[in-house]
Amino acid sequence: MKSPMILPLNTKNARLDNVGGKAANLSRLARAGFSVPDGFFVTTQAYHDYLQANHLEDRIQSRLEDIRADNPTSLQKASDEIRGWFSEGDLSFELVTDLKQAYSGIKEAPVAVRSSATAEDLPEMSFAGQQDTYLNIIGEGALLKAVVDCWSSLWTARAIGYRARNGIDHADVALSVVVQEMVQASASGVLFTANPLTGARTETVIDATFGLGEALVGGYVEPDHYIIDIEGGEITSKTLGSKALTIQANAEGGVIKIESNAADKQALPDEQILALAELGQKVVEIYGSPQDIEWAWADERLYLLQSRPITSLFPLPDGMSPEPLRVMFSFGSVQGILEPMTPLGQDAIRLIFAGGGSLFGLNSTQETQGFIKIAGERLWGDITPAIRHPFGWKITPNFFSMIDPSILPVLNSLSNDQNLGAGTGHLRRSTLRRLVGFALPMIKRVLNYARFPEGKADQIHQNSQAEIARLRAQSEPLSGSNGTLEGRIALYRQIYNAFPYAVPNIASGAAAGLIPMILLNKISTHLTGSGDLALEITRGLPNNVTTEMDLALWGTAQAIRSDSNALHFMQNSPAHVLAREYMEGQLPETAQVAISSFMERFGMRGIGEIDIGRPRWREHPTHIMQVLHSYLQIEDQFLAPDAVFQRGEVVANKAIAELEGLARKTYAGALKAKLIRAAAWRVRSLAGLRESPKFHIIRMMGIIRGALLEGGQTLVASRVLEREDDLFYLYLSELDALGKGDDRDWQALIAGRRASYEREMLRGQIPRLFLSDGRAFYDGIKSPEAEGDTLHGSPVSPGVVEGYVRVVLDPQKTNLTPGEILVCPGTDPAWTPLFLVAAGLVMEIGGMVTHGAIVAREYGIPAIVGVHQATTRLKTGQRIQVNGSTGEVIILEES
Repeated sequence: MKSPMILPLNTKNARLDNVGGKAANLSRLARAGFSVPDGFFVTTQAYHDYLQANHLEDRIQSRLEDIRADNPTSLQKASDEIRGWFSEGDLSFELVTDLKQAYSGIKEAPVAVRSSATAEDLPEMSFAGQQDTYLNIIGEGALLKAVVDCWSSLWTARAIGYRARNGIDHADVALSVVVQEMVQASASGVLFTANPLTGARTETVIDATFGLGEALVGGYVEPDHYIIDIEGGEITSKTLGSKALTIQANAEGGVIKIESNAADKQALPDEQILALAELGQKVVEIYGSPQDIEWAWADERLYLLQSRPITSLFPLPDGMSPEPLRVMFSFGSVQGILEPMTPLGQDAIRLIFAGGGSLFGLNSTQETQGFIKIAGERLWGDITPAIRHPFGWKITPNFFSMIDPSILPVLNSLSNDQNLGAGTGHLRRSTLRRLVGFALPMIKRVLNYARFPEGKADQIHQNSQAEIARLRAQSEPLSGSNGTLEGRIALYRQIYNAFPYAVPNIASGAAAGLIPMILLNKISTHLTGSGDLALEITRGLPNNVTTEMDLALWGTAQAIRSDSNALHFMQNSPAHVLAREYMEGQLPETAQVAISSFMERFGMRGIGEIDIGRPRWREHPTHIMQVLHSYLQIEDQFLAPDAVFQRGEVVANKAIAELEGLARKTYAGALKAKLIRAAAWRVRSLAGLRESPKFHIIRMMGIIRGALLEGGQTLVASRVLEREDDLFYLYLSELDALGKGDDRDWQALIAGRRASYEREMLRGQIPRLFLSDGRAFYDGIKSPEAEGDTLHGSPVSPGVVEGYVRVVLDPQKTNLTPGEILVCPGTDPAWTPLFLVAAGLVMEIGGMVTHGAIVAREYGIPAIVGVHQATTRLKTGQRIQVNGSTGEVIILEES
C-alpha cells in the first residue's frame, strides 16, 4: 500500500524526520539482512495531523512555557494534563483505514507497538526510556489505542524534563510509531558492543533473562551478565543473576509476570552468547560506532529488536584503533578548560605543537603532528611514547604529580598492562639526537638566566612586546576592506611560530626561576617536614602577567570608586547592562576610560582563551563587569588586593629568613643559608615568568582573531556566512577552501558544527585520561575510607580558611562576594581576577603547577585541587573549612 502515514519496515525512505531514530535504525538493520521482526511504521505526519485535527499544538506549547526541568511535581502535572488531551482526541478516518490495512498485511498477529521520536537514538543523545512501549497488542481496537498512547508518551514527565535539560525545543520533536510482530522470546536482553562501564571497545557485554526483555529493561529482574573478549572470541566473565521474575505474553493480550527460581539456570547457552556477540560486531560495522542492542531468542533464532548508539561512552579520536594501546591525557584539564573547542581553535593548538616540533628538528603540520589528538571536540595529549620508554615511565608520574595528581593511581594500574608495555621501549638514535639538539641550547639559556637573573624578566617582556608588535604590523594591511581572506589565513598560520619563539626566549627564563624551587622544596621538607615554607617564598611573586592583570583590574575599580557618579552607576547596574553600555561607549566617563585602559592591555584575554574561537573580554566584557561588581564590594582596605599582594611579599621574605635561620643551625649551615638565599633570589626574580609564554600566545591569538572577525564581517555582508564568528567553526583546510572560492553550502556546514559544539557543552563528565581501547578514567582524588563530611584533594596552596561556598560553573554569570570560597571545575587565567575576592579555592582538576594553583599561592589563598565532583558534592551556601596544607575540605554547616 502507498500512504504518507504508513511505511513498510524495510523502506528505503526511513529518515529521522519521518520515522524517528528507533525506526530508522530498525529499517537499516532490516535492509542489511539482519533478523528483524516484520512490521510497519506510522510516520510523523500522522502525529502532526493528529495534533492539528485535535488543536493540541498551541495548548501544549502554552502549557510548557514556564515549565522547570528541576521540578518533578510540575513536570508530572503537565504530563498528566497533556496525555489526557491525547486520550480525548479522535483519529482521522484516513489513518484508521490505513492502519487496519497495514495490520492485515501482517495477518493481524500480536504486535509490539513502540515509540520512535525524531530526537531519539542519536549519536550524541539516546533519549533511551523516554517514551513508552506496548507489548502483545491483539486486535484493531487495541492497536489504535496503543498508537495514540505512544504519541502521548512523547509527553511523559521524564521526556519533557530530559528535553528541557538538554536544550531540545519541544516544538522541534515529533513521534513515529513502530508496529512489529511479537517475538515470543524464551530469552531476551541487551547487548553492548563495548563495555558501558569501562568504555573498553574490546569487550562485548550481554545481559540476559528468561522471557520478554521488558523484565530487564523495566528493572524488574537481576539478569545474567556475560562479558566477551571480542578479539579472542571467548567468554571471559559469566555471572548468573537471580532472574526471579519472568514476563510472558498473555493469550488475551498484554503481558503477565510470573515469579520464577532460575538463579542456577543460564538464560542463554554459550554457543548463542558467542553468536550474539559476533552479530553485535556486524551491527557495529553497519553503524560505525558502539551499539546498545535489544535482542530476543525464540525458536532457535536470534532477533534484533532495536539498536542505538551507546551515548555514555566518551568518543575516541577518528581512526584510532584499540591496538597498539595508546594513552591520552586531557590537555584541557591542564589549561583549566573542560568545554569543547571550536574547530579552528583545535587546529590552532595543533599548529602550535607542529611548530613546537620544529625545535626538535621535525617538520609537520597541524594534521601530521602526532601529539595532540581530538576526541569529543576536545584536545588530548598522546603520552604513549613517554610511558613506553624506561626513562619516560620513571618521570611521567613526577610530571602528573604536578599537573593532575588524580591520574597517578590510573598510571599505577596500567603498569602491569602487557598491551601497553610501560617502560619496555628504547630510545632511537634519531630521537636522542633531536632531544640533545633541543636540550643543549635550552640548558645554555637557562644557565645564562640563572647566572644573571637581575633585569632578565624586563628584557624578556620587552622582547616579547617587540615580537607582538611585529605580528600586529603584519595584520595592519589586512584591516577593513583591504584585507583578503587568504591574507588573514596566512596571518593565522603565524601561530605556528608561537612555540619556536616562546619556548627558548621566554620559557627558558621561567625555568631558571622554577628549577631552584625544587631545591627549596627539598630543603624545606628536610628541615620542617613539609614544603610549605618553600611555597611561602612564591607569595606576592613579581613579573607574573596574570597577577599584574588582576591588580590592574583592581586599579580600575579604584579609579571608578574615586568618582561617586561612576561608582553609583556601576554598583547599581547588572553586569550585562554595564557590558552593553561599555561597548556603546555610554558608561560614565571615569568608568569608560578606566575600563578602556584595562582592555587596551588585557582585552585579548577571556574565558577558555586557548581556544581562538572563544570570545575575548573586549568583545563580551560581561565577566569583567561581574568582577568589578565584586571588587567594588570590598570596603576593608586590609582585604584590598594590592594590600594582600604586598603582604605576600612580606610573608615571602619572612619565609626566606626563617628557612635560612633553620639551615644555619645544621651542619655547614652558613653554606646552606647562602644556597637558600641564592635560590630564593632566582625564584623571586624569574619564576613569575611562568605565565608569560601563554600570555605571549594569547596576545598572538588576539591579533589573529581580530583579523579573522573582520574577514567574517565581509563574508556576512556577501551572505556567505550568517555570523562574523562562523569562520571559527571551520577547520583550517576548509578555511583554505573558502578562501579559494569553494561554493559549498558553508552555512549548513557551520550550523551543524555549532549544533555539535552545543551538544558537547552538555557533556557532564570528561575523563582525565583514556586509552585507545576506549577505557576512560574520570575520578578525582578520593579518600580510601568513607568520607562523611570530609572531602579530599591535593593541597597546592598552604593555609586554613573557613567560609561559605560559592559553586561557580560560569564566571560570567556569578558575582562572588568577598570572603566566599570559590568551588569550580577548573580555572584558566581569565578566572583569576576572582581570586582577589575569594577566601579559598577548591577545584576538581589541576595540580601544583597549573594556573589556579600558582596564582592562589601568590595571593596566599588556601587551595585544594583534584577534589572528586566538588561542584556537585559541595553546595552554594555551605560553610566549609579548606586546609590547603593537608588537602582536606570539611563541611561545617549545611546551606
